Amino acid sequence: MGSPKRAADLLAERLFEAGCRHAFGMPGGEVLTLVDALEKAGIEFVLCKHENAAGFMAEGVHHVNGAPAILVATVGPGAMNGVNVVANAHQERVPMIVLTGCVDPDEALTYTHQVLDHQRVFDEITKATFTLTAEGADIVADKAVGIATERRGGPVHIDVPISVADEVAAPKLRRRAPAGRTAPVADDLALARAWLDGAERPVIIAGLDVLYDDSAAELLRFVEALGAPVITTYKAKGVIPETHPLALGGAGLSPLADTHLLPLVRQADLVICVGYDPIEMRPGWREVWDPDQVRVIDISAAPNHHYMHQAGLSFICDTGAALRALAASGAARDTWPEGEVAATKSALAAAFPTDETWGPAAIIATCRDTLPKDAIATVDSGAHRILLSQMWTCHAPRTLLQSSALCTMGCAVPLAMGAKYADPTRCVVSFSGDAGALMVAGEWSTAKEHGLNTIFVVFVDRSLSLIELKQRQRQMGNAGVDFDAHDFAAIGRAFGGEGHTVTSRAQLQDALTAAMQAETFTVIAAVIDRKAYDGRI
Repeated sequence: MGSPKRAADLLAERLFEAGCRHAFGMPGGEVLTLVDALEKAGIEFVLCKHENAAGFMAEGVHHVNGAPAILVATVGPGAMNGVNVVANAHQERVPMIVLTGCVDPDEALTYTHQVLDHQRVFDEITKATFTLTAEGADIVADKAVGIATERRGGPVHIDVPISVADEVAAPKLRRRAPAGRTAPVADDLALARAWLDGAERPVIIAGLDVLYDDSAAELLRFVEALGAPVITTYKAKGVIPETHPLALGGAGLSPLADTHLLPLVRQADLVICVGYDPIEMRPGWREVWDPDQVRVIDISAAPNHHYMHQAGLSFICDTGAALRALAASGAARDTWPEGEVAATKSALAAAFPTDETWGPAAIIATCRDTLPKDAIATVDSGAHRILLSQMWTCHAPRTLLQSSALCTMGCAVPLAMGAKYADPTRCVVSFSGDAGALMVAGEWSTAKEHGLNTIFVVFVDRSLSLIELKQRQRQMGNAGVDFDAHDFAAIGRAFGGEGHTVTSRAQLQDALTAAMQAETFTVIAAVIDRKAYDGRI
């Protein structure tokens, strides 16, 4: 017989069983048993400088290895520091297990220091919240993994009382069977096939469900057989290679891109939403089509509670199974006879030119040309994200990571670090504005401590450029958007990394080449003019 197991051990072992190999956070006395249990189960605990950044590092690991992210936070202020990243995981559909320590209930009756109701705080921003018990530890752990990973994914919170974590517990070994991959059937399937057969101008809008259903290959086959162009949300970029003639790239945030994409959608006689979650989209994509005037098929993991759009046929099912059921037989068909798809693709390329001598587009183009095709890029919120999300060519899924639903600043640096943890051999680059980089610069010390040779590119223009642009558009005075210049290259070197300041394509290319060979992380400060994004997004 083995030694008795603690409740924390049963929880940690279930997370290891789910594929988790890293947990991120900051410890306090209330979570020491949890940290010990995670390490003993084979899950490395990574000390970060802030719980919010820890959660994004955990998410970065998830995007590479597919296992639930793990965030560990201590009682009170530690848990509250993680609120933003948990809300982000909720809106971004990221499976995350949020482990917080808490004061024992009996002690909380007469003790108030740092005591608050974690479950009430997290209830609104998680799929479920539990309090661990010794008797039910194995069941709570399996529920948490199952709920976090079922479609659409999201965070699940587990509050762990101090004494419960240490209490001896017996495993129940109850595991929920995974749900089958359902597909359309019967009359609705027959009608959908008839619509497909009759379509001359079909268009597909693909979203995040395709990634979680692992159905990118089925989507590509379906697209080529149907002859339908594909528009993706930003998080679904790369579900078909963006060099493909039917790939029209990502959409949802750039008004400039929308001027080319929305007219094509409005010309369609059949719209097929494949795993499309409109939480990533902006008002311009609300009610783009009238389902009474155009045929619309919606294939998604969850019922339509958003009302951003409606459809004539709605299937709540696995996207891959649905595409196989709907797949047209025979050779590829001729669609869009006037060449509208190729014209739109050319217009988009012309709308986001790369030929400027220096500026944000030149930086993006140089990085894309210099870094490997399979590099993982992460991008922060701000004007640079809009431009990069349109310009960055993705050859495969999950190669551009960002916060596109909640749009959290400061996410790119820790997302990139998490991706590097999960796959140290992969080239990983993060793109931040200078304001976003300042929010999380302390995590560069974490990159040094763990030997991550991640590349951090910072767009330095000394302004919250997107907000400043909106001020000018509304004819408001400049207020609260400008700040001083900072030597980001020196900050990087101070934390033990390499640092470069660049003002030309040649300097940037040299810095990137050196960074790919460096043994530690590299900060590249790319200095651009204020208002460099005017007319670009």
